[in-house]
Amino acid sequence: MTKADLVEKVTQLGDLTRRDGEVIVETIFDSVIAALQSGDKIEIRGFGSFRIRERNPRIGRNPKTGDRVDVPAKRVPYFKPSKELRDLVNPDEASAS
Repeated sequence: MTKADLVEKVTQLGDLTRRDGEVIVETIFDSVIAALQSGDKIEIRGFGSFRIRERNPRIGRNPKTGDRVDVPAKRVPYFKPSKELRDLVNPDEASAS
């Protein structure tokens, strides 16, 4: 599903124009991005949570030349799906447990 598909779904749910749907989707995405940039975590019940994980600096290797390369520390976004979402995606495993 693309962003345009998501806007189309939101637009179909209510009596909204395409522009209203775009504003809603953009607002949600911008809010998630802003929260992660400020170090907050986002938890959406029944869907999952978004967090920032810190990666330590390390020494990597250039695969082309084999030279050692310093890889700096960085922050990466991380998504952890909720149990409900995992069960919906894998219905066979949910019924087995």
